[in-house]
Amino acid sequence: MSMARRVVVTGIGVISSLGLNAAEFWQALAEGRSGIGPMTLVNPALLRFPNTAEVKGYDPSQHFCNKETDFLDRFAQFGVVAAREAVRDSGIEWTPELRERGAVVTGSCVGGKSTEDEGFQGLYELKRNRVNPLTIPRAMENAAASHISIENHITGPVYTVSTACSSSNHAIGQAFWLVRNGVVDAAITGGSEAPFCLGNLKAWEAMRVVSQDTCRPFSKNRRGMILGEGGAMMVIETLEAAKARGAKIYAEIVGFGMSSDAHHLTQPSMEGPARAMRGALCDAGLAPEQVGYINAHGPPRRPTIPPKRAPFTWSLARTPAPSPSARPNPCTATRWARPALSKPWPPSWRCATTCCRPPRISRNPIRNASSTSSPTRRVPPSPNSRSRTRSPSAAERRAGLPALGVGQASACPGGRRLPGPLALQGRLVRFPKFLRLL
Repeated sequence: MSMARRVVVTGIGVISSLGLNAAEFWQALAEGRSGIGPMTLVNPALLRFPNTAEVKGYDPSQHFCNKETDFLDRFAQFGVVAAREAVRDSGIEWTPELRERGAVVTGSCVGGKSTEDEGFQGLYELKRNRVNPLTIPRAMENAAASHISIENHITGPVYTVSTACSSSNHAIGQAFWLVRNGVVDAAITGGSEAPFCLGNLKAWEAMRVVSQDTCRPFSKNRRGMILGEGGAMMVIETLEAAKARGAKIYAEIVGFGMSSDAHHLTQPSMEGPARAMRGALCDAGLAPEQVGYINAHGPPRRPTIPPKRAPFTWSLARTPAPSPSARPNPCTATRWARPALSKPWPPSWRCATTCCRPPRISRNPIRNASSTSSPTRRVPPSPNSRSRTRSPSAAERRAGLPALGVGQASACPGGRRLPGPLALQGRLVRFPKFLRLL
């Protein structure tokens, strides 16, 4: 087996409720604008919750011809759009050799639910005796990966991971291992989701975990989660190849860990994420005290993990905490801006690469959706707050981004910041207690 190689992120693409590209997304996040608003894709009168995080202003005809849209469910369209931006951003050239040594690894929790919903509606409500012949290729979870592969003529490993909210973290980790171990030289990885159809939303309604107003991570008044849609992709390659072609380097991924509770689907023990975090730290060769920032998942349903700063890292990794005088780890959650998805979280990568933390806000999405001049109440800085535009200290050259998802699987990539523009990050995703039924 070849020696382990260093892996970096050279391209990022995003389409979400905060913007139709990565630049719009980051600007909205940095300004503290929420992507949550009134539901329009499904009649809210049929559901108990009126708000979602929909991709606003999206027009498929700007990205695909009619023939292409016939083959692509909304979730796959988001994946392809994000991948195109990531490839453009990276400036990578897919030579015949690189296409054979390339990979596409994506994550998706539910795949083409809207396509399935249309088929079932035709069968059971409209009493049709057949469904669209393209239902299977549109609805399959690996549809986005397949189309990304075809569009870029990538003939190496192409597959999709579906592990609920951990899907895209698992995909990123698997792609990272493929590149680091020399199986491939470059990969497009990430995920996409588009869960807004009546049947799927009714299933979430039955779980009683969706908030009727907004999402408030870490708030004592939090009432549940908000569902969202979108896609985020990145191009990863070896550090040597990126430097050779003068590519812009966002981050280096240095470790990955994953685990399972083997305990309960909706009431997990903390041993699962602890093992994932320890695995990522071990794989990266990092100690918990080297983590300078945590981008938490921020489960919006109680009960959940109470600490949100340094103790979070120490307790889950089962390592000694630093001295009482040590600076606590900055920790924020951006779920208020980009609600629940199984895709990777661009705020995590952008925070890691810029050493900035997005603001923590509390807002009423209904009021703000109807008036662009409505005030946004920013939460006062916490005791561990720092300026969001300062240079990183030595301790902050490493970032950990643990997060809680939905299911029995845990995944945790980790990273390291290097001199210059190179940054790092790490993240954990797993199934939390907030899914316990009321």
